[in-house]
Amino acid sequence: MIKIQIPATSANLGAGFDALGLALTYYNYIEMEECDKIDITAADGLDIPTDEKNLIYISAKDLFAVCGKKLEGLKLIQTSNIPMARGLGSSSACIIAGLVGANKILGDPLTKDDLVDLAAQIEGHPDNTAPALLGGIVTAVFDGRKVHWVKQEVFTKLKFVAIIPDFELKTEEARACLPKEVSHKDAVYNLSRAALFSASLLTGKFENLKTAVDDRLHQPYRMALIPHCKDVFDIAYTHGAYAAYISGAGPTIMAIVDESNQYFAGKMKFSLDNAGLKGWQVKEFHIDNEGTKLI
Repeated sequence: MIKIQIPATSANLGAGFDALGLALTYYNYIEMEECDKIDITAADGLDIPTDEKNLIYISAKDLFAVCGKKLEGLKLIQTSNIPMARGLGSSSACIIAGLVGANKILGDPLTKDDLVDLAAQIEGHPDNTAPALLGGIVTAVFDGRKVHWVKQEVFTKLKFVAIIPDFELKTEEARACLPKEVSHKDAVYNLSRAALFSASLLTGKFENLKTAVDDRLHQPYRMALIPHCKDVFDIAYTHGAYAAYISGAGPTIMAIVDESNQYFAGKMKFSLDNAGLKGWQVKEFHIDNEGTKLI
């Protein structure tokens, strides 16, 4: 049986809407083998689809079809640490697990580029799927058929601290609140900041990150769907975060923090509790530079 480790991801990174994403040291684990029926279980007891609607199964079946093969059945054992509908790439992790596992079962007929393209076609955009597969920070453009991507490994003394609410926010709802058109001024505003983010992160100019994550395309609209979002941003900056942004479609808020700020998570949790947000979790991660791998 194949065992796969798939990282969580944080997409958009503020201004890089649907274009920037990075992998985190927080993982789902999938055990998989081909069999004559669908046999799906959750090792951690979570309520997951155990039929043909399971996203890992759907993705594996799609890859088989691309390769001209029929998938009769699949045995899956899922361990899902990445919370669902929280903006940490849970659906992308399932897609990548299915594709990587199915590709391995068939003897790796598809290249990494092929997998990046197929994942984006399933998900609709590559900002989570590409870093989940590749690791590091990924800049990606999807032209509808092919993903043009660049992966950069990041070795910094930074922590990515996820502030995870006790409620879900479906991606469909978070996308539905966005305007269909934006002004030229707002487009320029975001382009400049998205470019600044990657350059600043890779060169160590972390003082730029607060400006770099500022956004006019999605965060102002999604904040209305995340109660206390602005308050959490303010608390993070009070405790010394370089930057705070909505992770993916939300509702998780990600803070970028220097490693030397060793008590940030504790201070953050204390402040959240005092603000009446006792159900919110605070988890510290680093960037995962390896991406999905067999273990």
